[in-house]
Amino acid sequence: MTTFRLAAYAVSIENDRVLLVRCTSAFDEGHWSLPGGAVEHGEDPFEAVVREVAEETGCDGEVERLLGVDSRFIPAAERHMPEKGPHQNIGVFYRVRITGEPRPEPNGATVDPVWTPLADVAGLRRASLVDVGLALALGTPPTGHVAAVPVGGLVLH
Repeated sequence: MTTFRLAAYAVSIENDRVLLVRCTSAFDEGHWSLPGGAVEHGEDPFEAVVREVAEETGCDGEVERLLGVDSRFIPAAERHMPEKGPHQNIGVFYRVRITGEPRPEPNGATVDPVWTPLADVAGLRRASLVDVGLALALGTPPTGHVAAVPVGGLVLH
C-alpha cells in the first residue's frame, strides 16, 4: 500500500536569508525544513500554508505567489518505516512574505524558526523540500517544476 500526503510550504526569503524551522521526531535527531505541512481534508493549500506558517513560526504570512508543485515518490526501502510501504508527497510551494518575529511552535514538531543565510543552507542537515523550494524561488522556472533533488548526506526525504 502506498501512502500519500498533500502539503503546502512557504518559501520566505529576505535579505539573502530564508526562514527555516527545525523539525524533531522520534526517527531522527532533527533536521531543517521550510515552514509548512499537511493540507487538511477540504482545506485549500493556499489557506493551509498561511495556517502552517502561523502555527510553526508565530508569524503572519501573506502569500505573494505560487512557485510550483513537486511530486516526490519515496520507495519503501528509503523510508524510516519501510513496513508502511512506499510514499508519495505532493508539495505545493508558495512565496510568502512574513511579518512578525518568529517563535517556536508550542507543543509542536517544529522548533527554532530561524532566518538562515542562503549561503549556510548547503551545510545544514535538511529535508529535500528545502532545496526544491529554493530552486523554485530563486530560479522561477516558468513550468513551476524543478528536477528531482538527490538525497543522501545532509539531504533527507
